[in-house]
Amino acid sequence: MPTAQLSASTRNSSGKGAARKLRSAGQIPAVIYGHAREPQPLAVPTREFEKLLERVSAESTVIDLDVSGTVARTLIREIQRHPFKKQILHVDFQELVAGEKVTVEIPLVFVGTPEGVRLSGALLEQILHSIEVLVDPANIPNHIDVDVTNLAMGHSLHVNELSLPAGLEVLTEQDATVCAVVAPRAVVEETPAEGVEAPAEPELIRKPKEEEEAK
Repeated sequence: MPTAQLSASTRNSSGKGAARKLRSAGQIPAVIYGHAREPQPLAVPTREFEKLLERVSAESTVIDLDVSGTVARTLIREIQRHPFKKQILHVDFQELVAGEKVTVEIPLVFVGTPEGVRLSGALLEQILHSIEVLVDPANIPNHIDVDVTNLAMGHSLHVNELSLPAGLEVLTEQDATVCAVVAPRAVVEETPAEGVEAPAEPELIRKPKEEEEAK
């Protein structure tokens, strides 16, 4: 089970103005919720959280969240980002309860070179990059290996054919295609006939609406 540590502090203020001030001070507004507890507003150090995301899979890593000296085992449930900046606006943490299963996304790691790629010059098309499972937090795997070595050109692999660790209940459709070995696609550029002008790009006259900042 992959784990990581993160510090946080409680906060009393809420609203857009308070959230903006918090971000300006190098903190991310957050909340922790879970079984038998009221949602609690938090503040998480921006730099510490960004460094955490660089080295772990946010969807499947258990975070030991130190809230002012009290440690809670959590999962990151949602990360809200600015629509066109890299800024993180808000984070939701779910507290884990021993023996209570949770739904998580487990990353897929493709292992080996398919037979069709080696012998026929085909391409491996990765369709799914993760699967959704129901699992006890103590048994969350870091990732699932997908062995593609024996896939010939024209063959595919489905969710029900994956080799999975014990204790996982797969929620993704069993017949969903994980990957396929396909023939290379020839790309042909069409050029306009001589004397015929290509249609002009339409002019954007309506400004896109800005999304509201998270509370």
